[in-house]
Amino acid sequence: MSTVDLLFGDLALLLSNAIILVIVTLMFVISLRLFLDRRKKGYMSMTFSLIFVGIHYLLKLYVLLTALDTSLTAYLLLMLKIISFVLLNLGIYQLYNRTNRNQYVFFYGLIIMGFVVSILHFSVPQMYSGTVHQVRLLQDIGLELYVFVLIFLCFYMVPPYIGQQVKYQSALTIYFFMQTGHLVNVYMYGDAQIWLTLAGNILPIVFYFLLFTLLFDRVVELMQAIYNSSITDGLTRLYNRKFFYNRVTQYVGRHLPVYILFSDIDNFKKLNDTKGHQMGDDVLKQVAQIMKEEVEECGIAGRYGGEEMVLMVTDPSVKMDAFAERVRSRIEKETIVTASIGYSKYKNGVSAEELIKQADEAMYKAKTTGKNKVVKYA
Repeated sequence: MSTVDLLFGDLALLLSNAIILVIVTLMFVISLRLFLDRRKKGYMSMTFSLIFVGIHYLLKLYVLLTALDTSLTAYLLLMLKIISFVLLNLGIYQLYNRTNRNQYVFFYGLIIMGFVVSILHFSVPQMYSGTVHQVRLLQDIGLELYVFVLIFLCFYMVPPYIGQQVKYQSALTIYFFMQTGHLVNVYMYGDAQIWLTLAGNILPIVFYFLLFTLLFDRVVELMQAIYNSSITDGLTRLYNRKFFYNRVTQYVGRHLPVYILFSDIDNFKKLNDTKGHQMGDDVLKQVAQIMKEEVEECGIAGRYGGEEMVLMVTDPSVKMDAFAERVRSRIEKETIVTASIGYSKYKNGVSAEELIKQADEAMYKAKTTGKNKVVKYA
């Protein structure tokens, strides 16, 4: 076996197709697992499209191994190439978007148009009486050029609606060069230009590898989103009560010197009644942002319930009196409301629940003795 055979011969093509099948199989397993777990159309479309990609490359391997290179197999390979390409792009679109009738009409219309273009494949033998090789080239040219139409349409239509636009457009650019190199090699050099042959073996691997990383990154994004939604409050984006309590429990269990700050927005019910719930929600988000900014480098912030927000300060160097007063002052100056604040410090023998309750009691004292003040638990 020579180096030329390994890089440019049938063995190189066989190896290229085998690598692509491995990548496609990994994508199929990920996509199928997601579909079985989540039952979303995007995963179903991606799984469905990868089946067509797999069939396409299995047929290519079969043709290569059996030397069964006929007009019919060439037609099947081209149609599978077009169908799998369109379905792959539909699947990528659906990973980020819900699909309505217009999108289905667009993508499936591209497949139908492919069948329309393929009429040329069957009409050429009756219209042209050249050699068998010339007829084969003319039969395939319509579908080969239609692939360029699909690339350009997807390149400009899909990216505005998905994440990872650069990676997606890079993959399509690779596909464009792959298709260009293939046509130049076949129609200008009689499939004899070895460097274009090498590019034709390598570029498909790069294309599917980029799609694999795109799918994998999307899975990671979804997992992070699911995790974040399970530990944060949907309105304020602060940690939810359960997560906050668990973190306090961890610190208390290790006997670390932490503070708990408990705040309650003054006259919040009246604000909702007089100015509406939308204004109330806006105020909650403003106060939450102040809390988050103040505690960013020294602890965590959470929404305990309603208009109650809590902080756990884990940095022992923080002067809690000044810190709590700064939080109160910013709320008064930067929003249309004020807040009553209480805080407590961990002492040996105190549980997480008791520590939070102490800060709550201090806040209640601030609320009942004039509001818009800070009280330390004594």
